[in-house]
Amino acid sequence: MSTRSRSRKRTVRPQPAILFAALGDATRLALVGKLSSGQPASIAQLTAGSRLTRQAISKHLRVLERAGLVRSVRAGRESRIALDPHAIEEMQEYLDAVSRRWDQALARLKAFVED
Repeated sequence: MSTRSRSRKRTVRPQPAILFAALGDATRLALVGKLSSGQPASIAQLTAGSRLTRQAISKHLRVLERAGLVRSVRAGRESRIALDPHAIEEMQEYLDAVSRRWDQALARLKAFVED
């Protein structure tokens, strides 16, 4: 019996700044919008209606993939791109935490001013 170590791909959670930076480009934000239906799409489908080339769209998709916002899914001979909802959920959790901190700070300020 051989003892071979298998490399396992670790899921690394991207930092919120990386996620927001990836969405800071209008083209990438539009791509995420197109993928938000939940259905994977081909690069040809994502390029439709755009002035950008497939190569340009592919470059933007690589940025989104490195940030963990999308993933490539094989469908026969074709690759389809799917939105990863976990990344969006993480962004929402981060924004909720920031919102709670602001609410607490404003409540402290209100208490201070009213006293």
